Amino acid sequence: MPSQPHPNAQLQTHWNVAQLSVLLLPFSSLLGSAGLLLVAIGVWQKRFQHVVRRPLNWGLAVLSLLLLLSTALAFKQIDALLGLFNFLPFFFVFAGLSELIQTPAQLRRLAWLLVISSVPVVAIGLGQQFFGLAGHVQILWILVDWSIDPTGTPPGRMASIFFYANVLASYLAITLTLSLGLWIEAFFGGQRSVVSGQWSAVSGQLQLKTQNSKVKTSPPSTPHSLLTRLFITIAMFGNAIALILTNSRNAWAIAVFACLAYALYLGWRWLLLGVGVVVSSALGAAFAPPPGRDWLRAIVPAFFWARLTDQLYTDRPVAQLRSTQWHFAWSLAQQRPLTGWGLRNFSPLYQAQMQYFIGHPHNLLLMLSAETGFPSALLFFGLVGWVVVQGSLLLYDQMPLSISTTSHHDGNDRLVYFSYLVAFTGCALFSFLDITLFDVRINLLGWLLLAAIAGVVYQGKGKG
Repeated sequence: MPSQPHPNAQLQTHWNVAQLSVLLLPFSSLLGSAGLLLVAIGVWQKRFQHVVRRPLNWGLAVLSLLLLLSTALAFKQIDALLGLFNFLPFFFVFAGLSELIQTPAQLRRLAWLLVISSVPVVAIGLGQQFFGLAGHVQILWILVDWSIDPTGTPPGRMASIFFYANVLASYLAITLTLSLGLWIEAFFGGQRSVVSGQWSAVSGQLQLKTQNSKVKTSPPSTPHSLLTRLFITIAMFGNAIALILTNSRNAWAIAVFACLAYALYLGWRWLLLGVGVVVSSALGAAFAPPPGRDWLRAIVPAFFWARLTDQLYTDRPVAQLRSTQWHFAWSLAQQRPLTGWGLRNFSPLYQAQMQYFIGHPHNLLLMLSAETGFPSALLFFGLVGWVVVQGSLLLYDQMPLSISTTSHHDGNDRLVYFSYLVAFTGCALFSFLDITLFDVRINLLGWLLLAAIAGVVYQGKGKG
């Protein structure tokens, strides 16, 4: 992949290191995270005035103070202090990366790097599931440290080089969404959104013309060779197969959401119909009354409907149920609504009450409410939500996404940008049923997606 120039020559080295770090991140938490941290430090040094004057970063600074206050008043202060490392460094990295990433071309490059690195991850996972690949791979202590269990973790669920199937599922939900966007661009070019319509100026006023006819395609911004199309097709289907084999209902739902989002954006009614038929059949096989349920179960594999009904895991204790964890987290939040009990304090409190260890309450909003208080939780989600809303508004704006974007290529750029919005929204939805930020790779990927969205927002709206 040829070198890509950065819009600001002063940040070229940082951009090069960031690309390498993103490529290595799935395989080495240390190399990937250390590289992105060094990049953020360098960007802060060179662009300090730009970074500190952004209101979004002020909000993160206030949130950091609230988290420090919660730690000082925590039930177990040492645990809460350790929990800060899952948040504060990532705020810092986000602020730096949102200044570094400025154009859709950079988003496209990062998307390709993430999809390329996902292929070996998927290959290892398939080897784990079907060919008995297992073992502990360790290079230079923690430079590379993989534990690959036979048939996955838990048994029967693909985990590849991640420590648990749900963590891999969270990773694949991101890479699958991005690979879908790149696949559409490679085969169809930039297609204008049926939802947003076509903006034009008439008599000095902007009017929205709704597209009722078939969506027209425009040539891709760069030519895609047969080899490129073959690779992205293999990568997309490989990610989809691996995501299915994680046996994560949450990730399955995110994949369906991504397909529906692309179908709506591009106006592909056939995809809407196809996804609707598949989802309805699976849900019918799981929950419909007989005899319709029995007919559908003759068609839909038990792998899907039995997982949806939880019949594959019928011996779960009450303390392991998400509903039990959510109820307990909510009760903790009510007892200390302002400062919470401290980060990482849910687990010891839950174990003391239920005599059962759970690492987190499987809902990020409830976890933050219980551990840091309602003000911190609402501010956190408010800041993240602001970026997503601003990104969505920019997507449907009539202006190009960056000053380097031409009208000829704007459709492609919007498609790539839309892919990031869908991928991050998928991450956010995932966090309402599971929490994977304790894996530094997943945590960084989430903040990377958000920083990419925010960076283009600032540049596109002239706020940089």
